[in-house]
Amino acid sequence: MSVTSRYRNAWESFWSEAPEGQGAVFWDAEPILTAGRHLAHFEPHLVDPGLPMIDLGCGNGTQTRYLAERFGHVVGADLSAAALDHARRADPAAQATYRQLDAADKAEAETLHAELGDANVYVRGVLHQCEPDDRQPLADALAALVGERGRAFLVEPSQAAKTVLMGLAQGPGGPPAKLAPVLRHGLTPGAAPDDAVPEHLRAAGLTVLANGELPLISTEYTADGTRIELPSAWVVAGRG
Repeated sequence: MSVTSRYRNAWESFWSEAPEGQGAVFWDAEPILTAGRHLAHFEPHLVDPGLPMIDLGCGNGTQTRYLAERFGHVVGADLSAAALDHARRADPAAQATYRQLDAADKAEAETLHAELGDANVYVRGVLHQCEPDDRQPLADALAALVGERGRAFLVEPSQAAKTVLMGLAQGPGGPPAKLAPVLRHGLTPGAAPDDAVPEHLRAAGLTVLANGELPLISTEYTADGTRIELPSAWVVAGRG
């Protein structure tokens, strides 16, 4: 199974039009506020920090480059070729490598696993954007990537985040400038139930090792200058 052409085209269109530069899109917050915070929860659960680290849904690679400063072999993977073009241009020193990957296609994940072996996988805000029928295939692909010794870290907006985003979109001045392209390309977050992530991971044969709450920081601000944060939950999973 792979993602629908509508979903693939929406992401390709979004990244083809996205401006260059860190912080240019809604979720591209500074790594110290995103991957940096997440690693504090992820690293204690790594069986082997020397395994390859995959930044799944890497986009323009801001978090990928941060991870590449801390791990020896980092792969930024994304569905969109245009996103990967952004990532490569922003990484002239080739700190990381980049790979186009349909994360809802377990066969593609198995091919990457055959190349890399077991891997640790960082996933930020991917599953909630998936269409409902793609969520379990994505979890199955994660299980294929981590294998026996890897660990997966997912942080996903909670259902309360949708309320925040809808409020922003329906404000008197319309959605904030960096949120507007997300909505225009049909990338509105799905209404995934709060318990969906652990359920999908367990169904894929993974064990939830730890979980908690931590907001996802955006690059946008409200009219009064407050940074927009989305209520979110994180999960660490692996083979028991």
